Amino acid sequence: MKKTNNSIATTAIICGVVLAMFLILFFSFKSSVSSGNTVNVQGYATIDAMPDLVTVYFSVETKADTATEAKNNNSEIMENVLTALMLEGFDRDEIVTENFNVYPNYIWDDKGRTEDGYIATHSVKVEMSADKFDKVGNVVDAGVDAGANINYINFELSVEKQNQYKAEAMGLAAQDARIKAESVAQGFGKNVGKLVSISVSEFGYYPWNVFSARGGMEDVALAKEAATSIQPGEREISATVSAVYKIK
Repeated sequence: MKKTNNSIATTAIICGVVLAMFLILFFSFKSSVSSGNTVNVQGYATIDAMPDLVTVYFSVETKADTATEAKNNNSEIMENVLTALMLEGFDRDEIVTENFNVYPNYIWDDKGRTEDGYIATHSVKVEMSADKFDKVGNVVDAGVDAGANINYINFELSVEKQNQYKAEAMGLAAQDARIKAESVAQGFGKNVGKLVSISVSEFGYYPWNVFSARGGMEDVALAKEAATSIQPGEREISATVSAVYKIK
């Protein structure tokens, strides 16, 4: 009797395994058939955007024997820079801190790494409307004369403009994806069904650089030359949308 029970149990296990394999194969087949009735398309759009900001980036770097001394020296110079910029007509909240850091300064030689005091860095940016680009030269002079280094000058989009252009570009990219899906479906004598999935790439916007420091004495002159010779103009920004549609 015990042997018979074992045989029944073994048979049941085998049947269960076979059934499980059948179900796996069935649903895999069903899934493959279902996925074959879709079309995957990518929509793309570019639009012309007019920058509404011009931004000047400054930095102050100080070195001292101690971290506290480096920080205090840096703060003193930065206060002079802020005062000079505010005298040019900027409010304090228009001068934004980008980065502040104090770290050990290391020297490498034949003996290895040696600590040589501390360095403090403080970076700020000054934003103004793009129609005030003619004031950039004065801003550069004010910051540099107060002890700052000039790093970058960019044309940029405000957050409001970024959102506006993003919505427009994404909408056009989505329309492009739909048109492509309909064209492919019609080519096979089919119709586009419901939207299965969608993914959106990053909005293709980057600030438009006008000047980047080279680290030499000529930086100020080059920055002022850029400020007088380059005017804001429309630039292309892009958006990409990937979509999967059912076809029927």
